[in-house]
Amino acid sequence: MKITGYELFQVPPRWLFLKITTDEGITGWGEPVIEGRAATVRTAAEELMENLIGKDPLHIEDHWNMMYRGGFYRGGPILMSAISGIDQALWDIKGKFYNAPVHDLIGGKCRDSIKVYSWIGGDRPAEVAEAAKKAKEAGFTAIKMNDAEELQYVDSFDKIDKILETVSIVREAGGPHFGIGLDFHGRVHKPMAKVLAKELEQFKPMFIEEPVLPNNNEALREIARATVIPIATGERMYSRWDFKPLLMDGYADIIQPDLSHAGGITECKKILSMAEAFDVSAAPHCPLGPIALSACLQVDATCHNAFIQEQSLGIHYNEGSDILDYLTDPSVFDYEEGYVKIPKGPGLGIDINEEHVRKMAQEGHNWHNPIWRHKDGSIAEW
Repeated sequence: MKITGYELFQVPPRWLFLKITTDEGITGWGEPVIEGRAATVRTAAEELMENLIGKDPLHIEDHWNMMYRGGFYRGGPILMSAISGIDQALWDIKGKFYNAPVHDLIGGKCRDSIKVYSWIGGDRPAEVAEAAKKAKEAGFTAIKMNDAEELQYVDSFDKIDKILETVSIVREAGGPHFGIGLDFHGRVHKPMAKVLAKELEQFKPMFIEEPVLPNNNEALREIARATVIPIATGERMYSRWDFKPLLMDGYADIIQPDLSHAGGITECKKILSMAEAFDVSAAPHCPLGPIALSACLQVDATCHNAFIQEQSLGIHYNEGSDILDYLTDPSVFDYEEGYVKIPKGPGLGIDINEEHVRKMAQEGHNWHNPIWRHKDGSIAEW
């Protein structure tokens, strides 16, 4: 079997889909994208695909090494996201070739389903209380919310009090045992992160996420000393080499690699397994589309330390186009009592509605991150 061609589809709300074709009529789908940089990743994917035409798609480990090691400059969000989507599509082809789900080909499943959480509200925390109630009514037992708006390196305790008030409302709405993930989103710098981490303990959150930017991961030492709340990070880390020092330092409790950013199925399987050796759990990052979600579930199925999965159904980014719109059988992602079953179909276990993909690709998108500024006019972290 040989790879004969590929197509890329930039589809709303902010996604990029890849279809790889073979001479045996088997096709594979992947999702190579960085939110806000879809066109840039598209170009990187086109460059990488030049070396795959005519190759056997089943030799995935070799192709991964060629894409990663074949360039003098390696890593980073653009290159690794392009590799991720290609890797997903190759695994989809391989599963269809052997008529088996990907998880059967990477060790077999250790679970039948996995807990999912819903990301609620917009980027302003004050919007989330009602959304938490709706998520609970829909059957979710856990949610994640952005914990903070823009914060200076050292900021007013008035902002801290407002954050605590918002989290209190969400805790009341969800009840005492409702899982609450609090995403600092890298908006908080070390001085205020220590304050927040300590103050938030009273609400017993499931975790705090990206309390500082990943390039400041050394600050996790001080933050971990200030709180007993589990610390999660990793959505902006792109390879096992990025995760290695984090795991060796021992201050992260949950890693969150994104299967569309951190090298796809091949690499993230290795990252999760590496974390297991450090007694660190995993909650893969996935605010993206159906292909990325299915890839996550295939890896979750095989990793003992995966305990919860992010998914984007109904989040505010998806207004007008949602993950189920691109599937011929949306029931594959039916959620029951806060869990989703691992897809059992061949490959990634989903069937993409190609007609809808082509229609929406004509509409396209040009989504970019919003730009936030502090009161003094300086750029704030989004």
